Amino acid sequence: MIVVGAKGLAQEVLDLLDTNNQTENLVFFDDININEPDLLFNQFPILRTDEQAQDFLQNVDNRFIVAVGFPDVRYLLYHKFIKMGGQPVILYTTSSMIGKFNVKLGEGTLFGFNCAISNSVTVGKGAFINALAVVGHDSIIGEFCVICPSVNIAGHVEIGDYTFIGTGAIIYPKVKIGSNVSITAGSVIRKNIPDNSIVHGNPAKIIGKKPPFKL
Repeated sequence: MIVVGAKGLAQEVLDLLDTNNQTENLVFFDDININEPDLLFNQFPILRTDEQAQDFLQNVDNRFIVAVGFPDVRYLLYHKFIKMGGQPVILYTTSSMIGKFNVKLGEGTLFGFNCAISNSVTVGKGAFINALAVVGHDSIIGEFCVICPSVNIAGHVEIGDYTFIGTGAIIYPKVKIGSNVSITAGSVIRKNIPDNSIVHGNPAKIIGKKPPFKL
């Protein structure tokens, strides 16, 4: 498997894979920090070029997981590796509670340690839900969303695609959050939030606007 990334979040993903005994034929991909060592923790190879990554996907293992923590970058890398012939995988450990009834997880979804995902929840492809986050029943998480640690999302919440929710934020029940929204850490969301908003505070207020997400 290729872990796309070789820095902070990728190192956390390594712990997840190690917990699942999924480190055989494991490599990382980083074409940004090219002057770094070519082995992560002196053990796991780091591929530096698209050609190396495509060769690995075609001849060794076609699975990949995107290990970066921003929605736009996750989107770009996900589709880049799809075009190379990669197959995105869902990754979580037994430390997380994933509901057994009417739960739909999109391709390439990533869950940190000790998440709690209730029943009747949909998580869109490429989304990342980090450690200790809670997603209540009958909620929808959009594609390529990033939910940071200890976020608490109540029941019947809808979150649009490409939205970023900072550490410790609280989303009240039945709230609808648009696409391409950024919510700062610790914010408390009690009302609906439109697309392309930057939100902060308790109670949360819109403090700015973002340009629309470009596909």
